Amino acid sequence: MKLRNITAAGALALATACSGATTGASTSGTEAADLTLIPTTARATGSVAAVNWLLEDEPDSLDLDTQGGSAGRTVLGNVCERLYQLQPDMSVRPSLVRQAARPDATHLVLTLRDDVTFHDGSRMTADDVLFSLKRHAEPEMEQSDEFGNVSAMRKTGDHEITITFKQPDALFTKALAGDAGLVYNREQVEKAGEDFGTPGQSDACSGPYELSGWKSGDSITLTRADDYWGEQPLTGKVVFRWADDSAMVNALATGAADGTYADNIGTAAALRGKKGLDEHFGPSTSTLALIPTERGGLADPDIRKALSLALDRSGIAKSGYGGLVEPWATPVGSGAWGYAKDAFAAAQKQLTDAPAKPDAQDLAKAKELVKNAKKAPAEPIVIGTDSSQGRMVIANAVRAALTQIGLKGQIKTVPAAQYGEFYGDKEARADIDVLVADWYISKSDPFGFYDNGLSDSANNWVGFKSPEYDAKVAEGLRTLDDAKRAELAIDVQRRFADAAVWIPVAQMPTALVLDDKLTGPPASMAYLYYPWAAQLGAKKG
Repeated sequence: MKLRNITAAGALALATACSGATTGASTSGTEAADLTLIPTTARATGSVAAVNWLLEDEPDSLDLDTQGGSAGRTVLGNVCERLYQLQPDMSVRPSLVRQAARPDATHLVLTLRDDVTFHDGSRMTADDVLFSLKRHAEPEMEQSDEFGNVSAMRKTGDHEITITFKQPDALFTKALAGDAGLVYNREQVEKAGEDFGTPGQSDACSGPYELSGWKSGDSITLTRADDYWGEQPLTGKVVFRWADDSAMVNALATGAADGTYADNIGTAAALRGKKGLDEHFGPSTSTLALIPTERGGLADPDIRKALSLALDRSGIAKSGYGGLVEPWATPVGSGAWGYAKDAFAAAQKQLTDAPAKPDAQDLAKAKELVKNAKKAPAEPIVIGTDSSQGRMVIANAVRAALTQIGLKGQIKTVPAAQYGEFYGDKEARADIDVLVADWYISKSDPFGFYDNGLSDSANNWVGFKSPEYDAKVAEGLRTLDDAKRAELAIDVQRRFADAAVWIPVAQMPTALVLDDKLTGPPASMAYLYYPWAAQLGAKKG
């Protein structure tokens, strides 16, 4: 969960630009949109001097080792490059790596490009790469968990790094397409010390744009790196500002801003059909879900399954999200299907305990489950949420579903800041039985999610325990063959769904809102890890 704000300086600039514009309207009652998720937009052919881009908040730091978050990634995807690169279709391919080899199942040999230069003009070396990997792996860093299966990382040639694993690791190269694969200029990072990533510091990177200014509380500016080792971008400068949802709607509607990747799907819903704007929707791993907590109101899996069967997902999509989310039977979106897409799509359709709109048969089955449950709750089931429209619609739908199956629901609404504490603080959620949640994973592989169901996972709040499940996840994480891993992922997905460890609600697409004279960036969730602005430009030259 990301808190959204607008600073005083940013608010003044936007308010001036947006004077007289309407605020974002409610999406309640909006007809459901017929969305086709397309990962790319049309190729740009014309150059642009500058664009104004909106973020949901100001990054706390531009050092992603110490402070993650979508705002920082949206900026730095254009500035800092990774060993592998997540593509718009959510597949992964080598980037700063020229060639990768696996001499055996526990070794990965990376042959690095020898033509990459950092923004200060120095060449990227194997020493820079090894330094970056070891920095990411330090216990206090954001990406340290990606290195838990690594036993050694060594420079084995002038342009070669060899990584040794304790056991085969199927997801490690996918992690290298995320923040675990960022490559920094060692000299610049060490020179900046603890100030690295703060205003006034260099970016220490090699991407198509360089950080040219960060006015804390106002804006971040990127300029085209004219000596970039790769293809030159069409847009000369990108200026980022940040806004809350209504100010974002106003700025885009009036032309004060040129585009955004809408963190809140309600922003895109409020701008549907606005003259001068195009909207593009692409694949994402993001979902809306209900996460049962330790409190115990949903401790019985039969009660969880009954709730899932009775939940009106189509009504939630229409009333809470303007029809821009899709009722979904798993807690991870289709953007996780970076391989074996057809197999995963077919398996999703086989899951029948999360209907889009429950019919009489679904409700009858749900009531029978409640009747025969061993631990049917006597007290009301407490539903935790903040007051945002979409989550309130879900909370009310949960309460209505509970009523239909003979149970009681009670909504506990907290401020946005307190809501964020539910995710990481067991005590914060001690008074709720289920959390209305949104969630995404950084890897385009379902196994990047299903480790949340392991017996010892910190995100397995309800205490689901299955040795068979744990064994299947462990096997999948060490299975290097994509086809075999897909079979295991589908098996694990079914087990997770049968136990209703989480209750899926809908998948959320990536929403790109763009001035209708511009085109080029990816429309998928890849923008968080991909140089999207490098493809941004005018529709016509």
